[in-house]
Amino acid sequence: MNPRRLVRLAILLLSVFAATAQAALNITITQGAVGATPIGIVPFAWSGQTPQPPQKIGEIIANDLQRSGLFAPLPPAKMPQQPTKPGDIQFNAWSQVGVSDVVIGGVEETSPGQYSVRFQLFDTLQGQQLMGYTIRATKAQLRQAAHRISDLIYQKLTGQRGAFDTHIAYVSTEVKAGRVVRYRIMVADADGYNPHVVYSSPKPLSMPTWSPDGKYLAYVSFEAGHPQIYLQNLATAKRELISNRPGLNSAPAFSPDGRKLALTLSRNGDAEIFVMDLATHKLSQFTHDASINTGAAWMPDGKSIVFTSDRGGSPQLYVKSLSGGSAQRLTFDGNYNAAPAVSPDGSKIAFVHSAQGAFRIALLNLNSGQMQVLTKGQLDESPSFAPNGSMVLYSTDYQGKSVLSAVSVDGRVRQRLSGPENVSQPAWSPFGDQPAQ
Repeated sequence: MNPRRLVRLAILLLSVFAATAQAALNITITQGAVGATPIGIVPFAWSGQTPQPPQKIGEIIANDLQRSGLFAPLPPAKMPQQPTKPGDIQFNAWSQVGVSDVVIGGVEETSPGQYSVRFQLFDTLQGQQLMGYTIRATKAQLRQAAHRISDLIYQKLTGQRGAFDTHIAYVSTEVKAGRVVRYRIMVADADGYNPHVVYSSPKPLSMPTWSPDGKYLAYVSFEAGHPQIYLQNLATAKRELISNRPGLNSAPAFSPDGRKLALTLSRNGDAEIFVMDLATHKLSQFTHDASINTGAAWMPDGKSIVFTSDRGGSPQLYVKSLSGGSAQRLTFDGNYNAAPAVSPDGSKIAFVHSAQGAFRIALLNLNSGQMQVLTKGQLDESPSFAPNGSMVLYSTDYQGKSVLSAVSVDGRVRQRLSGPENVSQPAWSPFGDQPAQ
């Protein structure tokens, strides 16, 4: 591949590395939905050996629901009362301040390091309980228990599964004296808490992507001095070298059934998309075009792949069936559309769109064919859908730093995830093994 094509490919892939450390990401809601529904999340009662609970469960739930943009939790200071038992709820007092749903609960230390978390959701207008559960948890599991409760409440009130008890993967780097000294693949809770290092290297790491069961990450590593694709088991930390072919080994993407991996290789001189059978490592070539083809994103049925190609003279999105046939162009607005991410239901594609000299996240509705620019940054990239399809996570620049941001698919809700350092290239995990009931 000649140098000019390598430059074009580098621009197309848009792999940005930035400095960060192992710190939790703080979420700032930069725009909330107009008309968000007021809700009461009463501080949970505590019964244990210490004066304060290990985690403020009610506060975590309130923050989760507020981040969705659909709910406006009432601050504790403005609550008409703070009951912890059903018999103490004054339904009229809540309805008079415009709160139609209220959550009460408590945390009990049942034995050293073991806790019981109970909650109940009430309709204040009808004076009826809508749901109630008790969750057992260790000290380390209390935040997850709160996120599970948030998911249950969200699904009960909206009809859509919540995505609070999920995770995000992202890339970080450590900088000393103005020089990058270490790259890290990180995984954290969806709210930025509990970050931990999946893999660390003094050479670049990029493009983390989740397996459909959430048990593995595939990513690109330059630890050998050239790009390689690794597959890593998150529970055991065991790594497997998936692709170490001459030239590019890039842009891994799991098939919906987890049995195949799409990847970009340049072993024949051109950047082409291949599909690997993970059981046998057998490759089949998916694209056959003397242009740059990369950024594979599977449709949910596993029968076709959306990808980026400059075969028409500029980077655009195309879709092609695995059974054969020609690729169909999807984007026509603008001279740069790349890095597709497909929504869980297959109805939308988020991607990077060049607009007014900036790179922003746009959304293509496959049913209507309409495109909507969702973000307002100058260098927005790496879009990734929440597993319920409600929001798009991406990386952007903010005040000279690389941070993560999220925007709702209707563009009404925006939030920023940032810390003292920089982070980039996010990937939102699939749902866990315990769906809301």
